[in-house]
Amino acid sequence: MNILWPRIFKSAYRREPVLSFIGTVGAVDVVIGGFSQHGSLLFLGLSTVGATIALRWWQVQRTKALQPEQVVPKYYLPPRSSRHLPVLSMSKHNPPD
Repeated sequence: MNILWPRIFKSAYRREPVLSFIGTVGAVDVVIGGFSQHGSLLFLGLSTVGATIALRWWQVQRTKALQPEQVVPKYYLPPRSSRHLPVLSMSKHNPPD
């Protein structure tokens, strides 16, 4: 379990550094407020952590909704055209046989 925590924190900080910092500050406020019997600091920390989680959830939902559907590519030529493209590397004096 101790090995997983650094990986989780590193991946969270790489994805969203601002939200992770705000969440960490809120978690520290919760710990300090809980141990020192300061209810206002505890409430502030809980609301900060809750807002951070809610904002991250909202961002994930928004990115899922914004993902474009698969776009069918537009082809400018028909799949098998009857006309062939000219060969550009050959000279006009020596046509290919």
